[in-house]
Order: sequence, then C-alpha cells, then structure tokens
Amino acid sequence: MDILWWQVIFLTIYAGYQILDELQFNTLNQPVFAGLIAGLIMGDMKTGLIIGGGMQLVVLGVGTFGGASKIDANSGTIIAVAFSVALDMNTQQALSTLAIPVASLMIQMDVLARMTNTFFAHRIDTHIENMNYKAIERNFLFGIIPWSLSRMIPVALALAFGAHVVRPVVNYLNTDLKWLGDGLTTAGAVLPAVGFAILLRYLPVKKHFPYFILGFIITAIFSTVFTSVNSVGNAVSGMSKKFDFTESSLPMLAVALIGFSLAAIDYKRNTEKPSPTQNSASADDEEGEIDDDEL
Repeated sequence: MDILWWQVIFLTIYAGYQILDELQFNTLNQPVFAGLIAGLIMGDMKTGLIIGGGMQLVVLGVGTFGGASKIDANSGTIIAVAFSVALDMNTQQALSTLAIPVASLMIQMDVLARMTNTFFAHRIDTHIENMNYKAIERNFLFGIIPWSLSRMIPVALALAFGAHVVRPVVNYLNTDLKWLGDGLTTAGAVLPAVGFAILLRYLPVKKHFPYFILGFIITAIFSTVFTSVNSVGNAVSGMSKKFDFTESSLPMLAVALIGFSLAAIDYKRNTEKPSPTQNSASADDEEGEIDDDEL
C-alpha cells in the first residue's frame, strides 16, 4: 500500500507538534507514543507499538547534558512506522535501516532550529530594553515556527517522495542482498538491548544490586510458573474436551509495580532515618532536658 495524502498531512502535523511538546509540555514526546500515534494514523497500531517500543529502548540510556542536541527518536519512529506499514517491512529491519539513521540525521535539523531561533531571541532582548511586553510574548511564540518546520519539512519530504527510494532498497535487501537484510534485522533486534545496557551503565546498579538481582529472579520465576501452568492446562484440555482452560500471564506491568514497591520501601526507610542533630536532641531529651512544651 502507498502512504495516502491525508496520512502524510497528519504525520507531518504530529512531527511538528512533538518537538514543541518535548520543549514545553512534555506529555506525548516519547518514541513509544510517536509509534502509537503513527500506527493509529497508518492503521497498524501493533507495528507502531513494536517500532516505538524498540526505539524507546534504544534511546533509553541516551542523555544530553548542557543543552546539547540529541537524536530525534520521534521523527525516526514516525518515518519507520509509516514505511514499515506501507511497504510491509520487517519491524526490526525498519528500526535498524530507517529509525536509527533518520533519528541521527535529524541532529543537524535540531542544530539548525536552535540557530534560527536566536533571531527571535535577539528581538526579545531588544523589546526587553524597551519594555514592550506584547512584542516579547509575540516573538516568544514566533519561536514555534523554526522548531516545528525543522521536523515537519524533513518528515513531509520523506513521506511524500521517499517511498520511491525505500521500496527498491527494501526489495533488494530481501532478495539479492538477503544476507545483509537478515543481518540488519538481527541488529535491529539487538539495538534495544544495547540501549538498556547503556542505561544500566549510568544507573547506580552497584549500589542497589540486590534489587537488580531480585527483579531478575522474580521475572524468571513468574515466567517459569506461568509457562508450566500453561503447559499443564493445554495437556489437560487435550485429554478432556470438557475442561476449559484460559491462560492469563502476568503482565510486565505487575513486575514493574513489584520493583516500584521495593524502591518506595527503600526510599521511605532512608528518608525516615533521623539526622545526627535529631539523634543528639533525642539523647538530650533522655538525659532530662526540659522541652519548650513542658514549661
């Protein structure tokens, strides 16, 4: 299927909105949401969630400090989801061949948007000296233009004209260069693990390694238990047609909530520890010092 004109328009509008959301509102500016929305527009939510979730894991450990530009994972996710659905691409192949390269190339557009936006910043400085508050507000809002266009123009051009380039490349990867296509698919499947490994590199795992081990063991135990229950249920249902078996696995959200509960308990225990000054005060009280409320 081809990417329809109205899908190009909606994806372009969302591409312009998501960068403003990231800068100001911080609500739906993560790759998983970009995959969800792009999947809804393209009519394949499952593909959108798979690519968006994979991209979310890829950038999980990527952080910027000091206002540096970073890869635009959302734009990469939008384009990857659109072409994956339109050209029936493998999701892992779309992640490695489209989402990551596009997200990396969009760094240049981020730099361009920042440089262009300095024009309005200098105008604001001038209006501050003149105390022209209406002009300050107006130029502040004008900053939306370069930021939005820095995402909308590349995404619109890629969606409108990129299919003629991407389609033969995908066909070539799945025929004459199948070995390369399979390699890129494998790389796409490994990339989320790399992002998660980068995250673990920056997290204080050494300090809290008991919780890390405990979370791994809990996940493994529940996976084994539910797999065994599923096997037994299928075996019994195969012997008796009257036996109705419905397997319900433990969602990953439940495992995450277990980890959140343990983290909350540890946080509460550490915050409730009395400070040294409180310890000395309590010791003085035990020695018989008179408190204010006893006077």
